[in-house]
Amino acid sequence: MSDTYVKITLGDETFPLKETHDFTWLQDLGSIIQVFAHQDSGNISFGVEAPDGVRKFIKYAGARTAAYDGEPDEAVQRLKQAVHLYDELHHPCLVRLLNHYSVGNGYAAEFEWFEGVNLHPHETFPPPAKYVHPDSPYYRFKQLPVVQRLQAIQNIFDFHVHVEQRNYVAVDFYDGSILYDFTREEVRVCDIDVYQRKPYYNTMSRLWGSSRFMSPEEFEMNAPIDSKTNVFNMGAIAFGLLGGELDRSPENWDAGEELHQIALKAVHPNREDRYDDIAEFVSCWRETASQESRNYL
Repeated sequence: MSDTYVKITLGDETFPLKETHDFTWLQDLGSIIQVFAHQDSGNISFGVEAPDGVRKFIKYAGARTAAYDGEPDEAVQRLKQAVHLYDELHHPCLVRLLNHYSVGNGYAAEFEWFEGVNLHPHETFPPPAKYVHPDSPYYRFKQLPVVQRLQAIQNIFDFHVHVEQRNYVAVDFYDGSILYDFTREEVRVCDIDVYQRKPYYNTMSRLWGSSRFMSPEEFEMNAPIDSKTNVFNMGAIAFGLLGGELDRSPENWDAGEELHQIALKAVHPNREDRYDDIAEFVSCWRETASQESRNYL
């Protein structure tokens, strides 16, 4: 693809595309307050505020976005195939889908606005700034009291117990799928577009996702992607939010030793040495985390 970009301006927001695109349909929804233009999925997203002050998050596929090397039609099909997940996996911890529809040559999904920030803000705080800048949402989250982080993590785990009960596996879940509202101390999961119904097998060799949170089988052709994969993913998230991500040493772990051992078992490279499913993992985690929380009060 060409490295030459065109600049698109909507309201006060300017962003690059690989070719010009018609976004006039957005004017019917309200004023553009934010643009998220650098996802490699082929989607581009907008924060929109209606005249009555109600805000929505709009995910759109159909434009040639700057960070996407595929064809827009492929991104459109993926988004069309993904929207049902938000209804099937509806949960208090999941962002709420309001509507979805074709528009022009593209496809749009409208979500309820959540006053939170993404914990992997790669557009505004790419690594290493993500880890050290005082305004980085990830850095701010890591400075929260352990008990507050434990509550957010528990909500994320509870959602994934629900996912597993609905017979799905979490694919491409990472800290960029987590929104946190520092004022209300609330967490939401977003961007579950490639979660898969079981049974599911790795047909890509390297699945979608961030390698910081991926299990060995997510790099192995034809490997089963199942409950034990989910367990690994949740353990890796625990290390991301309470520890040193890939550095899983106790020195970089902010909670107690028992929780550290539970998280280590979850991310064991040998599938058979992990917990059998998220329900078992979360049961062990919840009991120990409750004691940990009392210790920090």
